[in-house]
Amino acid sequence: MAYCYDFPRPALTVDCVVFGLDEQNSLKVLLIRRNLPPFKGEWALPGGFVRPDETLEQSARRELGEETGVKDIFLEQLYTFGAVERDPRDRIITVAYYALVNLTEHTINATTDADEAKWFPIDALPSLAFDHLHIFQQALQRLKGKLRYEPIGFELLPQKFPLSQLQHLYETVLGKPLDKRNFRKKILKMGLLTALEEWQTDVAHRAARLYAFDPEQYQELKQQGFNFEL
Repeated sequence: MAYCYDFPRPALTVDCVVFGLDEQNSLKVLLIRRNLPPFKGEWALPGGFVRPDETLEQSARRELGEETGVKDIFLEQLYTFGAVERDPRDRIITVAYYALVNLTEHTINATTDADEAKWFPIDALPSLAFDHLHIFQQALQRLKGKLRYEPIGFELLPQKFPLSQLQHLYETVLGKPLDKRNFRKKILKMGLLTALEEWQTDVAHRAARLYAFDPEQYQELKQQGFNFEL
């Protein structure tokens, strides 16, 4: 049943900050080029308006799939952004999410109100529409912090990886080198990785053993009071 409110209601949108790691261990973010005003032709985070029959997460996943073709990924709510003049169209509040993918496993395809979808290195972003640079910066800070106390970094890796790639991931996101011996000793001692009877292929150096993250083991250890900390 329709209801007449005494006060005007702001509109609600969702925006997604999608981080991906490429084969060179470069951290990137997924952007779309808008084909509708405002900011037509400019780069922005994928996102859009929440429909009345959707949850926030359903809306975020739908918009992400429609504008970039990226689906079935790790997605977590980040923050609510409600500056009064953040959108020139109206009073619009946005709920931001951040997502993590191994970008080599996801083909991007711009549709609906996006002319193009493209990965950009996090240190070489174009000018962004709305307040999306601020949203991106908040998401990057969350990623850097959470990477140390939850094993979300494995979402950026392929299912099978050498320990060197895992270390490069942490060094890339945290922006500093890590001691190889200490890093490997600590991560292996946690008991969260399964050593596979597989090795790297097509490499110029000595092939390294591949490992896989065991999410079920992590959940079991977590219930026993285990704390992931690197």
